[in-house]
Amino acid sequence: MKQDIHPDYHTIKVVMTDGTTFETCSTWGSEGDTLTLEIDPKSHPAWTGGARQVMEGGRVARFNKRFGSLSIKK
Repeated sequence: MKQDIHPDYHTIKVVMTDGTTFETCSTWGSEGDTLTLEIDPKSHPAWTGGARQVMEGGRVARFNKRFGSLSIKK
């Protein structure tokens, strides 16, 4: 490996939205810093089921609404 080209890899503390904490290694910040999350798997719509509301008004839903009653007859 080349010397002095790699980022500093150190331990940081991560605080989730519900207050739980854990330690992990990262290149973010410096040794001992605290990363406070605003969105995590417990609050993000992609994991809590909120994404379904976004998909209801999408292109596929509109297509099915317009052409869903059409079918190919044999």
